[in-house]
Amino acid sequence: MNNYYLAASAAFLVLFILQAEGCSPSGKIRGRKAPPGQCNQENGSDCCVKGKMYTTYKCSPPVNDNTKATLTLNSFQKNGDGGGPSACDNQYHNDDTPVVALSTGWYKGGSRCLNKIRVSANGRSVVAKVVDECDSTMGCDKEHDYQPPCSNNIVDASKAVWEALGLDQNVGEVDITWTDA
Repeated sequence: MNNYYLAASAAFLVLFILQAEGCSPSGKIRGRKAPPGQCNQENGSDCCVKGKMYTTYKCSPPVNDNTKATLTLNSFQKNGDGGGPSACDNQYHNDDTPVVALSTGWYKGGSRCLNKIRVSANGRSVVAKVVDECDSTMGCDKEHDYQPPCSNNIVDASKAVWEALGLDQNVGEVDITWTDA
């Protein structure tokens, strides 16, 4: 089988899996290089690559009692890699406070703002407050700290959440489950 057919088969499989999860990509945006000092890479955050195409999503997989997600690390403090104040309350939050940002579809236009979710991993769980959106529809601009759009399945969490779950903050991403608390 030649490379074209392998690539086409792989693309079809990815699309099938995404549709099975109840959320298909909504578009793409082209990366722009950040001006010097404009992309905060604290906690391993990525900066957009000029010309690279990034997939966007308006939706997230359906939420159930055991929703699969990817946990990422974020600082919600002033000058942290989270950027500006949190969207839900226009406040910054200490890294010792269990707070999260959810991908656009799960954020639901702010309807989960200041609600609690239960995050589980590593045989442990922690309750955290939703304070922000991890934007899956936009990125690679000043408003988004020149970082790519989030995937559709992200729970972006403070250090307090990672510590409560006993996770190594240096790994960058961890598979978790979550539900509304």
